[in-house]
Amino acid sequence: MTNSFKTSDGLTLVWHEWGAEYGDPPVLLHHGFGASAKLNWLAAGVVAALNDAGRRVIAIDARGHGESEKPHDPAFYGEDRMSRDLSELIDHLGLPEVDLVGYSMGAIVALISGTRERRLRRLVIGGVGDGILARGGVDTRVVDNRDIVSALLADDLSTIAPSARPFRQMADATGADRKALAAQAQVVHAAPIPLDRIVAPTLVIAGDRDPLAANPERLAAAIPRAKAVITPGDHRNAVSKPEFAAAVVAFLS
Repeated sequence: MTNSFKTSDGLTLVWHEWGAEYGDPPVLLHHGFGASAKLNWLAAGVVAALNDAGRRVIAIDARGHGESEKPHDPAFYGEDRMSRDLSELIDHLGLPEVDLVGYSMGAIVALISGTRERRLRRLVIGGVGDGILARGGVDTRVVDNRDIVSALLADDLSTIAPSARPFRQMADATGADRKALAAQAQVVHAAPIPLDRIVAPTLVIAGDRDPLAANPERLAAAIPRAKAVITPGDHRNAVSKPEFAAAVVAFLS
């Protein structure tokens, strides 16, 4: 089922639901940068694994992504704003409790939510590592967000920095709104996240070949009641490996 809601700043965001017949609490999913709920979670097999385990699944298309509204003004973006979108979706659905899973950009959103949203039962963070501690968000030691912006807006593809080329390739392959993605990339979260405020038990999942999720055990050590697990894969494909879904299902059981 696909539905939508209106945010407090006036955007229309889409959310999807699978396994509505299963009981609560549902698992709420937030995808990564340039992806969507269907691409990041449905196509990757995570939704099926959760449904097979008897879990109701709700996944948002973040602002600027998927089927949601896509303004081009950076003032509408940022992981902090996306975290508020999650709380507003929980309000909209009248949910007393959820399990929250975020990947990459969605992991940063989920960590921010974990510091202030008290309706989280459990938290799963994927595709990030100690870059959260060093940079307060996406690991710009690996890829500079300014290079991502340039890659998304470039007319001459030969000018794109090698580290940012996959972001342009993915945007072109999925037909994404590159100006909307560039607006988000301009304002990525880059401030300390008070991880010690997270009270939900937390799992940090990192692919063993993911440079954007280096040293996940350091991130887990900074979060109360957290543990880290390594699964196969790089940043783009770790979420689609069966080991990733299995780790999520086991932790949320």
